[in-house]
Amino acid sequence: MSSTDSHLSDEWQRPSPVGPSLRKDLWVALVLAGATALSVSLTRSAGVFTEAPVWHVALWVALISLPLALRRRWPEVVAITASVVFTAGAMLEASDMLFSNICLYIALYSIGAWSRHRVAAKWVRVAIVVGMFIWLFAQLIVQANQLTMMPDLSRDGFFSPYAAFGVLQVLINLVYFGAAWYFGESAWNSARKGAALKNSTAELAAERERTAAQAITLERVRIARELHDVVAHHVSVMGVQAGAARRILSSDPGQAADALTIIEQSARSAVDELHTMLGALRGDDAPGLEQTSQSSSTRGIAQLGELADESRTAGVPVRLSIVGEERAIPATIGLSIYRIAQEALTNTRKHAGPGVSTDLRLRYETDAVELEITDDGVGPRRQFAAAVTSGASAETTGLGQRGMRERVAAVGGELHLGGRPRGGYLVRARFPLMNRENA
Repeated sequence: MSSTDSHLSDEWQRPSPVGPSLRKDLWVALVLAGATALSVSLTRSAGVFTEAPVWHVALWVALISLPLALRRRWPEVVAITASVVFTAGAMLEASDMLFSNICLYIALYSIGAWSRHRVAAKWVRVAIVVGMFIWLFAQLIVQANQLTMMPDLSRDGFFSPYAAFGVLQVLINLVYFGAAWYFGESAWNSARKGAALKNSTAELAAERERTAAQAITLERVRIARELHDVVAHHVSVMGVQAGAARRILSSDPGQAADALTIIEQSARSAVDELHTMLGALRGDDAPGLEQTSQSSSTRGIAQLGELADESRTAGVPVRLSIVGEERAIPATIGLSIYRIAQEALTNTRKHAGPGVSTDLRLRYETDAVELEITDDGVGPRRQFAAAVTSGASAETTGLGQRGMRERVAAVGGELHLGGRPRGGYLVRARFPLMNRENA
């Protein structure tokens, strides 16, 4: 079975004909009835089959042709009727020499092309063909013993002229019935392949729609994750600096002005990043997508120092250390490391409480790079956060930690989140490198 056929089960049935097809069949049957009537008239005028009464001939013409109007709805019944009427017409000398054969051929063809019961179609055709050949052989044997039938054909000899005539009749009938069988099966197979192709096309169209929807969803999730990281980071910095400026505004205007400057710089930076990212949400605007990708690609391990400086400026001391021999890291991993560090430092500022300090470590190993952020915070929400482990569900971890998990999973890494035994919180992300470099 071909790949196209595999889209349909073995129980596939050709759909029943609808109104236009049935009207077409009716017109074909009426035309064949008229042509058969004309052929019978010419046959009788030629002195052949003249013994049957006219009403027999009229009834025979109607029965051999008009049932073909239903050949696609009940092909087996129509074929059996046509074969019986064909044989009866020849025996009663109410037949013709041409169009009755065409009617029988169409009836046999229709079984193969339109039967919705393939086993029944096979055995009905076998029965008709075998019956027709039995009748043919019987006729040849009877005529061989009747010298008045075709007296010009000698019966003498092993392969007499009459024997040659009989062999010719057999060959003609083999071609006749074989063609009806073959072309009927071919029509059914073509219809089956057409249905399979239509079904396959519909499945491919649905799959394209699903793929497009998934791509849109994934892109929206990615953009939402980027927006969350950017907004949470810059807003937390601005919040800390605004609070500090409010407290010292009257006592130390100079330091308050410095805090406001930091707020302004953080706001500008946030607006710049948001401007490039939101370009991806402008529908089919390809430049917006390119700008987003370019903006994201500028963030990586090299900017960890900037994150540490921003955190220190916001009042949370950060010790940045890099362990191992530095080497080139894929841009996707570099961006993930930067965003995870950004989210972890943002959470520390928001939840770790006053007087917290943070360690930011980047370790280069033989086959991996590892990012670790630890703090010694004891803020009021830290107790809940410490209960979150790497197996927690996305609903319990919030958007920030869900974003971390998605980033790490996207590059085949491992993430651990949880409280430390001696207090504080730990974020550790490990990214394998060997397979990527050997790929």
